[in-house]
Amino acid sequence: MLALAIIVVDQATKLYFDQALTYAQRINVLPIFDLTLVYNQGAAFSFLANQPGWQRWFFTALGLVAAVVIGVILRRTAGRQPRLSLALTMILGGALGNVIDRVAYGHVVDFLLFYWKDWYYPAFNLADVGITCGAILLVLDELLRMRKPKAA
Repeated sequence: MLALAIIVVDQATKLYFDQALTYAQRINVLPIFDLTLVYNQGAAFSFLANQPGWQRWFFTALGLVAAVVIGVILRRTAGRQPRLSLALTMILGGALGNVIDRVAYGHVVDFLLFYWKDWYYPAFNLADVGITCGAILLVLDELLRMRKPKAA
């Protein structure tokens, strides 16, 4: 259910900002945060965005393969590793949210922009937040499992 919630909120916010803003328009919200509208044809940090178009299907396939692998892991660990399940579910929702964009539009819609003076973090969306939070939780889960004493 969480993956579906991430997908729905992600797609709803992308649709809203895609209609409410013009491309590259910025609305200042805080001294370090703007809402904007940009399209990313690549992956994180616009990786491969300047390629002629093959990356659309490459990252779509990568997202779908990741979704299948995550689905298999979730089925195998059902109920036994709650932190792992939560982390993977968040990553799954984010990955599928961005896959939907790639299939439907040929790019990912980004609208959250953080910056400090002349430094800008690349614009991102709520699917990216799900992926990032899930990845952080995945690392935390592994660190906690490593610290846990093994049964003799």
